[in-house]
Amino acid sequence: MRSSSLLLLLTFLVGVCDVQGASDFRICAFNLHHFGDSKSKKSNVMHTLTRIIARCDVCLLQEVRDTQQKALPLLLSRLNRYDTEHDYKAVSSERLGRSASYQEQYVFVYRTDTVSLTGQYQYPDDRPGDVDAFSREPFVVRFKAPKTDIREFVLIPQHTTPTNTTKELDALYDVLEHVKTMWKTENVMLLGDFNADCGYLAKKNRKNVRLLTKKNIYWLIPEKADTTVRSTTSCTYDRIVVHGERFLRAVVPLSASPFNFQVAYRLTEEQALEVSDHYPVEVLLKDIAYKVSFNAFTSLSFFIFSHLVFQTLTW
Repeated sequence: MRSSSLLLLLTFLVGVCDVQGASDFRICAFNLHHFGDSKSKKSNVMHTLTRIIARCDVCLLQEVRDTQQKALPLLLSRLNRYDTEHDYKAVSSERLGRSASYQEQYVFVYRTDTVSLTGQYQYPDDRPGDVDAFSREPFVVRFKAPKTDIREFVLIPQHTTPTNTTKELDALYDVLEHVKTMWKTENVMLLGDFNADCGYLAKKNRKNVRLLTKKNIYWLIPEKADTTVRSTTSCTYDRIVVHGERFLRAVVPLSASPFNFQVAYRLTEEQALEVSDHYPVEVLLKDIAYKVSFNAFTSLSFFIFSHLVFQTLTW
């Protein structure tokens, strides 16, 4: 009788855990490595990209070089055919870059049934004394996600130039402060291919990056996480950073990590590199239901513990 009661309790506890995990909201950032017309014509690559992006409620895409304006619409079309439970849309920056021959776009792909776009802003990069600090200035967006614990948040993307990583990362702090004032919010996440490791961000230069030295800023991707596909490299280039304890509390603990699609989809290194030389990075936000399930989980755990102690004492 005692064992069957305990089994019933444990079964219910597992159910609570499943509900808790099922409601999480995923934000991703993915450097697609020259995504344009030629890559969009490779069916196997597009299938893998579709599977990766369909995992995310919001996904920042970088290195989008869709000069023909066909690759991104095709990707969205495939997404909506692949995942019929959600509706996907995208918002894009203008083409950015100092050279007319090489420009990129920031693109946010998002599920319209879980988030709504409430604002967008192209940072002008004309700060007095530091004009043109960025090669690809941030395209800032604001989303409302009513089922998440945070409810509304701002995303600041950045793909730094490797030769100018320290300066661009430091300048991101100015963008952060500007956006906080402009939109009167503390709930800001910065994400993207920061090139924030290995030879591009030397340890001696970290003291010069306010995004690293200022308080109330939290870098979520573990320092030794490898966000690169090539087996010959191991660098934490891609990052997710949140501002403020409120946003930090809205993050599912330890959920920030690279997504190794090569392993997940059983690809060879060569096949994975056709998709990108970067892994996407991602983080989960707590759903409103998370608090309810977590409280239930805590209460039930205490009850089970008390029950076991009582049984032990009265055995």
